[in-house]
Amino acid sequence: MLLVATLALWRFVATLPPLDLTQASLRSTVVLDRDGGLLRPFATVDGRWRLPLSAGQVDPRMLAMLNAYEDRRFADHPGVDPAATLRAAGQWLRHGRIVSGGSTLSMQVARLVEPRAARSLTAKLRQMVRAVELERRLGKAGVLDLYLALAPYGGPVEGLRAASLAYFGRDPARLSFAEAALLVALPQAPEARRPDRFPEAGRRARDRVLDRVAAQGIITPAEAKAAKAEPVPHARKPFPMLAAHAAEAAVAADSNAKTIRLTLDGRLQASLEALATERAAALGPGLSTAILALDNRTGAVLAQVGSPGHGDATRAGAIDMTGVIRSPGSALKPFIYALAFEQGIAHPETQLDDRPVRFPSAYAPENFDLGYQGTVTARRALQLSLNVPAVELLQAVGAARFIARLRAAGARIELPRDTAPGLPVALGGLGITLTDLARLFSGLARGGLVPPLLRRLDAPAPGPSEARIAEPVAAWYVADILRGAPPPENALPNRIAYKTGTSYGYRDAWAVGFDRRVTLAVWAGRPDGNAVPGLVGRVVAAPILFDAFARFGGEPEAVPQPADALVTTTAGLPPPLRHIRRDVPKTVQGALGAALRIAYPPDGARIDLGLTDLGSDPGRAGGAPDTGLALKALGGVPPLTWMVDGLPVAGGARRHAAWSPEGAGFARISVMDATGASDSVMVRIE
Repeated sequence: MLLVATLALWRFVATLPPLDLTQASLRSTVVLDRDGGLLRPFATVDGRWRLPLSAGQVDPRMLAMLNAYEDRRFADHPGVDPAATLRAAGQWLRHGRIVSGGSTLSMQVARLVEPRAARSLTAKLRQMVRAVELERRLGKAGVLDLYLALAPYGGPVEGLRAASLAYFGRDPARLSFAEAALLVALPQAPEARRPDRFPEAGRRARDRVLDRVAAQGIITPAEAKAAKAEPVPHARKPFPMLAAHAAEAAVAADSNAKTIRLTLDGRLQASLEALATERAAALGPGLSTAILALDNRTGAVLAQVGSPGHGDATRAGAIDMTGVIRSPGSALKPFIYALAFEQGIAHPETQLDDRPVRFPSAYAPENFDLGYQGTVTARRALQLSLNVPAVELLQAVGAARFIARLRAAGARIELPRDTAPGLPVALGGLGITLTDLARLFSGLARGGLVPPLLRRLDAPAPGPSEARIAEPVAAWYVADILRGAPPPENALPNRIAYKTGTSYGYRDAWAVGFDRRVTLAVWAGRPDGNAVPGLVGRVVAAPILFDAFARFGGEPEAVPQPADALVTTTAGLPPPLRHIRRDVPKTVQGALGAALRIAYPPDGARIDLGLTDLGSDPGRAGGAPDTGLALKALGGVPPLTWMVDGLPVAGGARRHAAWSPEGAGFARISVMDATGASDSVMVRIE
């Protein structure tokens, strides 16, 4: 008889197809923060929530209750529990029907891997065979992990992690006894016991689990009584939706990845999302806010709030406003000043005129308050965001050169169609994204080097940055100036460097701030671009910026001062740097010859002064004496002022000068004449 049964079992096993775990291995894609915290899960292609989980991520008390209630001998049997099977067979013989199946956890996993609607002896035998096969292939730990991933909990919720999030709003790493007992009970009858539809049935099932595990000594009777007093959840909670836009972009870029780890700080992300939602609600219907935080050391994106709420259609929440082209208003003025400092056109203490003036093409800018300050230093002009001095400096450095520098630094700049760069770009006559604006300001905190953005921790890090928005000294000049900008009401001064911007027609309000550690950028406005009266960067965006810095935490750190920065007063500057003159008669300029230009060294030259051991190179411009580099200028109005990387060259007041570099590397050489005209070249010293 035993031989016949063995042969019959062998033939039955032989008829079974190979065990296929492909569908069982499908999991939801999850996006994690830098510490592994869940930002946002995505449903599987068939609409199920099945999040990855291993037994090591589950509260040990939950696992103890699961084993005590479902399969006390799980650690000892090979997939089938003979004692439970004999008990189930005896009940079947006595009652003429299946009373209990004697299922082990392994057999339940087998049923989940190969679902069968019918309850029959053949189906039960198939489960037993598959259970043994699963244990041989995966081991106990693998079988338990598969149960935790596949167990049904009602509706599209499958797996313990999805259930814990859906019913309790947190991962199953720490569960109360009541919560653990409910999650143990649900898979036996998930639709009949799901608490969001049948809370009383769920409570009764939970209490039965508590009674049994108390009887087995897993918990005390007092703990069971206290657990029964806890209410069961009456509704499902929404799954986490932090950094919704960043998560969607990451999944779209890597659709095959099941686990994506971003550089975002989950705590900071949640805090700034709450801030954006709170401030948008205070601004009024239809208005949106966006916030971006960058780590200045690495270029990592620490927080990305694309809108106050991804599902808020009244504010176009599905649009990620950190990547939308908008007019920056005055927010780009600091980079005009940086370029002027770098080229030797101005210094923070250079005096500028803030009075009514008409530039070429009848362009006559006015200040925001329609008033004028008269003669002010460049420092004060930038801190007050005066328009006329900024346009004057842009005219001196050249609008085309300014736009080229922004683009060379990696910013996407859009100009009005069929127009060349003109003076209005100083006041927002162009388009840029909040992300690129944040990168440019981060460059000021990094000595002028603009960082490549790092968004994923599980992807190769970008190479070293080669993009530069300013030379180190010029970058520090701007950072030092902006640190002294007047803060918004109720904020402390001299803590962060920041700049605001308001686009034409009150459509966009901006504020970008930084210290040595981090750059934070804020945008507020209507996603549809409509005007909003009173939408001013200093009034609307700046308070959000300062609040965001407070939520980032820690004490702000000033950008370190370069050793060769020239810190002086206006009187201590070389005469041509003390002010910018616009009143030199054209007859005088024409009488004194051609426009000022640097004749030597040529732009882009490699100068071998013997400072490195790189060997000879026929492409170099050589011949410079070991004592220094000869400088030569043509044209212009004497006296001339030579500068290297924003610092005056000693004795350089004539058309010929000499400069002795301290070491190898790149250097920007500039010359300025008595009228304020200038020219500059970039060379490499070797």
